[in-house]
Amino acid sequence: MKTTKSEKLYKKALNLMPGGVNSPVRAFKAVGGNPLFIAKAKGSKIYDVDGNEYIDYVLSWGPLILGHAYPSVVKALKKAIERGTSYGAPTELEIKLAELIKKAFPSMEKIRMVNSGTEATMSAIRVARGFTKRNKVVKFEGCYHGHVDGLLVSAGSGAATFSIPDSLGVPQSYTSETIVLPFNDTEAFKNTLKEHWKDIACVIVEPVIGNMGCILPKEEFLQALREETEKYGIVLIFDEVMTGFRVSFGGAQQYYGIKPDLTCLGKVIGGGLPVGAYGGKKEIMSLVAPEGGVYQAGTLSGNPIAMTAGIETLKVLSKVSTYKKLEKKMQYLEEGLRDSAKKAGVKVKFYRAGTMFCTYFTENEVIDAKTAKTSDTEKFKKFFLGMLKNGIYLAPSQFEAGFISLAHSEKDIEKTIKVAYKIFKEL
Repeated sequence: MKTTKSEKLYKKALNLMPGGVNSPVRAFKAVGGNPLFIAKAKGSKIYDVDGNEYIDYVLSWGPLILGHAYPSVVKALKKAIERGTSYGAPTELEIKLAELIKKAFPSMEKIRMVNSGTEATMSAIRVARGFTKRNKVVKFEGCYHGHVDGLLVSAGSGAATFSIPDSLGVPQSYTSETIVLPFNDTEAFKNTLKEHWKDIACVIVEPVIGNMGCILPKEEFLQALREETEKYGIVLIFDEVMTGFRVSFGGAQQYYGIKPDLTCLGKVIGGGLPVGAYGGKKEIMSLVAPEGGVYQAGTLSGNPIAMTAGIETLKVLSKVSTYKKLEKKMQYLEEGLRDSAKKAGVKVKFYRAGTMFCTYFTENEVIDAKTAKTSDTEKFKKFFLGMLKNGIYLAPSQFEAGFISLAHSEKDIEKTIKVAYKIFKEL
């Protein structure tokens, strides 16, 4: 596999961008080697500038659930671009997409479109604070909610930790309003709310953690989040930027039967274009300007190009047959990867939620960030590089989820399983 052109581009990029990339994980620091520069994509495949073909399980980190350049999305985008790329004014497209989202997520009674998942979570927390007149936020270790100053924190051991910044440039005064707890620890959560509820505005959680691989919630844990927040008048926020339309059509909240007060979305609702949204109960969302006193704005929010891609994507996803096909593909991949590792004698733990998945190189059950970190990252590195050299493109980090799309064929999955077995044996 030749990567000469990618190498040249990377050297040039290093002089123009921090680390030569515009998002850190793309730099391949966790797996070694240099990043590949992609020239085009179609269906389940991506192609780098050197002409190498890969079966893609990153899918732009989740949004391309239909696959790359899905025909109806591309067709609609071409027409939309001819009408202009941005107006800075309301369009009917915003209403159409909001209606489709609300149909899938009934808990989102009112919705505000934004431009990214980070913007969605930041705004949801602001409106939760405005609603409750409280300041503190509870989050869980391993859950990533975008690069919001107050949420870029690392957790300490034990139950509650008033956290220190996890990034340079973030004042400790910002993160002092954040309480970090271990995911899936119901007792620690209950004790924290019992002690600090008067100060807590909201609890924000990835109902399935996709930024530590794929960590599933214990059923009683999510139920406790709902019951305890209701008890103390705290706003419950589900960050479904990654799980929305991935775990099921109605996200993790539909799958697990939990109704949050606010929901944050992104990824899939943009069909590959930059977009985000937050929404929830009318009584809370009515506080957002211009209706209320919680200010949030965005020139490109509700951009007609992004709205068009989202509408076309959700139209396809709203068909019952779509998720039946996705489930069949994902089940085939899951069983194949499990069997391959077992036959090769490699100890792994495989988890999946709908169309997102992760393989951990550990014998321990992964239930939180602490147990996820028991995974052998050196083995993952070798596995990743081996798969890549054989035309399988996985996320370049042990602690990122993989994704499948409607475009992945039986042949794609068979090749993936065959290559995985080969690499597992080499390990």
